[in-house]
Amino acid sequence: MTHRPDVSIIAIHGKSPRIDDSAFIAPGCRIIGDVEIGPDVSIWYNCVMRGDVNRIVVGARSNIQDGSVVHCDSADEGHPQGYPTIIGEDVLIGHLAMVHGCVLEDRAFVGLGAIVMSGARIESDAMLAAGAMLTGGKTIAARQLWTGRPAKYLRDLPERAIAEMRAGVAHYVENGRYHRAALDEG
Repeated sequence: MTHRPDVSIIAIHGKSPRIDDSAFIAPGCRIIGDVEIGPDVSIWYNCVMRGDVNRIVVGARSNIQDGSVVHCDSADEGHPQGYPTIIGEDVLIGHLAMVHGCVLEDRAFVGLGAIVMSGARIESDAMLAAGAMLTGGKTIAARQLWTGRPAKYLRDLPERAIAEMRAGVAHYVENGRYHRAALDEG
């Protein structure tokens, strides 16, 4: 990853972000503290990833789209480990999403403007619809679509939707490479 003056990479509490060299970090991003970003990840324009009270992990080829916020939750009496944010591989997170102290398993999908709260989980090949809010402690089972505020089960996802999500991952890996090259040239 090429470090640019328009991206903030900030250490806090003795922990620095660890970013794979192949990741694309767009201008305007703020990446703070205990954050690990894997290979071919794309973090799009003006995202904030704040690992100041726990850790954030983003697996290979996942993308976090423009204006999204990723945070975590500190330990408390009922949760001695707190709530790290663990984002698996090949995860799609739409524009302006809020992802907080949760687990997104491999190939999970978080729609535009959706919110995933502390202690929630989205299993593999499952989707939280645009604008939905998955409240704390809830789990979207594999291959399910949930929608609404608060989010509720709507239906199982057909094979076509699963294939489209996987194609979206490949698109964002490639698009991240194009944007990185354009910025390097510019």
